[in-house]
Amino acid sequence: MRPTSRSRHRYAAATALAAAVALLATACSAQSQETTLSNGVKLVKKGRLTTCTHLPYAPFQSTQNGKVVGFDVSLIDLVAKKLGVKQQIIDTSFETIKTGAALDAGSCDIAAAGMTITPERKRHLDFSVPYFDATQALMARKGVPATDLAAVESRKLKLGSQSSTTGEDYANAHGGDPVSYESSDAELNGLRTGAVDVIIQDYPVVQNWLKDPANSSKFALAGDIDTGEQYGFAVKKGGNPKLLATVDEVIKQAIADGAYKKLYEQWIGPMPKSAGNIG
Repeated sequence: MRPTSRSRHRYAAATALAAAVALLATACSAQSQETTLSNGVKLVKKGRLTTCTHLPYAPFQSTQNGKVVGFDVSLIDLVAKKLGVKQQIIDTSFETIKTGAALDAGSCDIAAAGMTITPERKRHLDFSVPYFDATQALMARKGVPATDLAAVESRKLKLGSQSSTTGEDYANAHGGDPVSYESSDAELNGLRTGAVDVIIQDYPVVQNWLKDPANSSKFALAGDIDTGEQYGFAVKKGGNPKLLATVDEVIKQAIADGAYKKLYEQWIGPMPKSAGNIG
């Protein structure tokens, strides 16, 4: 049975609460390892820049051969190198990332999760300068006419989305009432199994899915939606201004010296000229 919006929201709230409790339970042990570098950057673990993310979300972060890799991972590696430490990645729910719960609990120093900067999220997090321009995309089985959300609604197509994302927020704001999935993988599986007819997801993620012949043989980009979104990395609200300044510095330097372009082409594809204007 398709869940109602109310039941989905209750489930999401319960999941977020359980995750937050788990994070708080580990906060004391994390605090015992806290350290402050000579430049004033605070770290929850000595010698580590601890990153919270939500897996999988290729091409930004995913597991390959037992190692977490991706565009976000590579950029934060540059930050870790600047600080003279190593990056350590923790997989947690996106809800605890976007609400700031993971950072507030001391589970990590920075959040890197292909996360769009929004006014609501800025209430709970301190964001870096934007590091990526993003749009939303609709992916459907080949031949399904789903060029935009109006077409999805008029043709009574079942829409899927990833919970707690701006794509889901956009769909709900435009009458989509999507089936909500906990992860991008679960959302894609919903399309594969026919539980939904079309899904909304960040454009780079869809393009990454379509690199797989198993997906591109059956599915296609049905339409894209320019929502003016930009991604940012985040630190604890008011809690780590020196780290935030370092992240901003690294992003700007990577754009200036070509490292950003190299990583963009490695993980995403040809970099548009406009991408160099971020940061």
